[in-house]
Amino acid sequence: MDCCCSPIHVSPIANRTQGFRSALPSDSCKIPPLPKPFLQIDHRLLHRRNSARLTAATVRRGIVLAEAKNQGWDLGRFVKTFYFFNSPPSPAKFIQSLIERISSPSPSEENKTMKTSGVVLVVGATGGVGKRVVDILKKKGIPVRALVRNEEKARRLLGPDVDLIVGDITKENTLNPEYFKGVSKVINAASVIVGPKEGDTPDRAKYSQGIKFFEPEIKGDSPEMVEYLGMQNLINAVKGTVALRGGKLLFGCEGSEFKDLPWGSLDDVVMGGVSQSTFQIDTTGGEDGGATGVFKGRCCIYCQQWWLHQCENKGKSNFPIPEDLSAYDGFELRLKGDGRRYKLIVRTSSDWDTIGYTTGFDTVEGQWQSIRLPFSSLKPIFRARTVPDAPPFDPSNIISLQACFLREALLLMFSKFEYDGKLNPTFKEGAFQLPVSTVKAFIKEPVTPRFVHIGSAGVTRPERPGLDLSKQPPAVRLNKELGFILTFKLKGEDVIRESGVPYAIVRPCALTEEPAGADLIFEQGDNITGKVSREEVARICIAALDSPYACDKTFEVKSVIPFSEPFTVDPENPPPENDYDVYFKSLKDGVTGKELLDRSPVPV
Repeated sequence: MDCCCSPIHVSPIANRTQGFRSALPSDSCKIPPLPKPFLQIDHRLLHRRNSARLTAATVRRGIVLAEAKNQGWDLGRFVKTFYFFNSPPSPAKFIQSLIERISSPSPSEENKTMKTSGVVLVVGATGGVGKRVVDILKKKGIPVRALVRNEEKARRLLGPDVDLIVGDITKENTLNPEYFKGVSKVINAASVIVGPKEGDTPDRAKYSQGIKFFEPEIKGDSPEMVEYLGMQNLINAVKGTVALRGGKLLFGCEGSEFKDLPWGSLDDVVMGGVSQSTFQIDTTGGEDGGATGVFKGRCCIYCQQWWLHQCENKGKSNFPIPEDLSAYDGFELRLKGDGRRYKLIVRTSSDWDTIGYTTGFDTVEGQWQSIRLPFSSLKPIFRARTVPDAPPFDPSNIISLQACFLREALLLMFSKFEYDGKLNPTFKEGAFQLPVSTVKAFIKEPVTPRFVHIGSAGVTRPERPGLDLSKQPPAVRLNKELGFILTFKLKGEDVIRESGVPYAIVRPCALTEEPAGADLIFEQGDNITGKVSREEVARICIAALDSPYACDKTFEVKSVIPFSEPFTVDPENPPPENDYDVYFKSLKDGVTGKELLDRSPVPV
């Protein structure tokens, strides 16, 4: 990986074009006349900084030679580099891009702000709470998608314009991950169906506890299938699109997980240079003695490394399926710095010659550090120029990541140049080495819930020691007769808590058709009984999605209005919507009611 790093001497135009033609395949020699000297260097750059001297080689007989050790420019590497990707550009287009890269002026317009957006998935969208959630989201202008079992029923209840997924959480094969692309948040209102037993009287007189209840039984799938196994299926289906609190590992080792990507070089051989770089796995070079990747080589003009997924049908240039990171806020690199400046480039198109969304970052020499690069910092760069009218960065369609040690900036690309005519002040020609242990997508602080689950008050009570069941609601007293409904609801909650997805678990007391607007009581520890409006619960769930105070909390909710008093509002003068953050702020971490249970296993 030796290279030469000495000043460039530019020969007359005829010799330059002849030399470059000799480096291209034979069918690539028809090059149109060049309007200006090829590879013209702006000599004003030569004196900008002593630490940023232009380097390279002497052109002799059309061949670029390295002055040190007289190592010649390698045609084999040149061709191999081009064909590492899906397809190379045409020679004319390639030469034009080089000319524009070097001689183009800086754009005067600022690039557009990068924005991301996501879809809220509503599961159980045709139920009493679910349909209200969909309606509120639509009125707020929030993109919504509904997971339903019956399309005809869903269209009747939700309207013709709602994006539907027809599937069943109890049947894993109906939850195709492709259906959930773009989903960044979930409100789960799915629940086992409980209905009156056959022969119940019209006034629900078979069971009474102060007010009339029906004598219940499970209709359809069992609580185990819906509340527990269904929850596992649902979490697995959306886990790839909703964000994980600890981030999404793209490369490296984390705990017992190791994720590797094929790497490919795109060094300055395509510009006539002789730099070389590689990316290797060092099994003991990490900060804790574990494995790390190492980007290293020797650089004259620039060195680049691309993170690539092997794709059997498409070659090596793309992820097999474009990576969807729409639920995240940026990239996080764990690396050992060398005091230089680097860039990260992200591609959202599989074309060879296309925009790369780019950001630079500085490192501290000799220190392991975490570098966070928000998506909002990515600038659209094409041929070393900012593109002011480029489309916003789309994190749902990431084709590849490019790591380059630039001379314009270290892109994880080592090069002397940044973009828009700027130089990298930290560039040093010669050998370099950058250990990179992990590359992840991250979510920014403060973290808000990405999965809001509607459970039920009472889930910890059937097996709670010393509890007088005769004073508990029907579902607690009839837990066994109803297929251990509350037991499996609690097991489903645990699936959510252990998933790594930021969550909020809402446990309403008895649900009613009354309007929202009453004062509320939020409690933790699973001790309260009462009633609450379905409309109110829908509003609480939507509010929880945007509140960091609700994140990773489990809580019960009821209205202050007792069962014996109906709650009504004047439709012409409805009460203002509750400020739910006031309630969320009172919640504590880790309180679920499970802390009161006997530690012995519960038989089911």
